[in-house]
Amino acid sequence: MPYEELRPEGGHRLILEEREQLTVSGVEEVESFDENTIVMDTAQGTLVVRGEGLHIEKLSLDGGDLKVEGTVESLTYEESREKGGFFARLLR
Repeated sequence: MPYEELRPEGGHRLILEEREQLTVSGVEEVESFDENTIVMDTAQGTLVVRGEGLHIEKLSLDGGDLKVEGTVESLTYEESREKGGFFARLLR
């Protein structure tokens, strides 16, 4: 049985190789990205990746997998952000 099948449903994993290749599982949504910052919602909260020359090499929201290439300077988990824009939060 391959290792991938042993991963629990909704699991979250990070693999950083040589600070130049990052693989993230458990990705639910990519909120924003540019060459310096990628913000994504994961099964464990909002993850912010900061660095230089970042680009998304592979994204599969069906499988929850994301692969990033570039120089990774930091990985930070933040409080979950509210979904929707300003008016969506205002009308709640």
